[in-house]
Amino acid sequence: MSERFAANLIRLRRAAGYSQEDVAFRAGIHRTQVSLLESGSRMPRVETLVKLAGALDVTPDTILEGITWEPVVRTSGGLKIDGN
Repeated sequence: MSERFAANLIRLRRAAGYSQEDVAFRAGIHRTQVSLLESGSRMPRVETLVKLAGALDVTPDTILEGITWEPVVRTSGGLKIDGN
């Protein structure tokens, strides 16, 4: 999940023409945090997700694109990561 989130964040940041520093400044977070998120080392808190979405002028679900939860049916649920 963190790898897909990282790929989405990088893709959206580049499409917007922003550096990590630009996104960090616009989101009010430290550039190191953006770097950790983009490397897949960390997953954001909800507050950070919302800040990043605002900084990139997208909705939070855009950053979460391709990441879904499959509910418990017979066995156990699990994350589903769409391949791209």
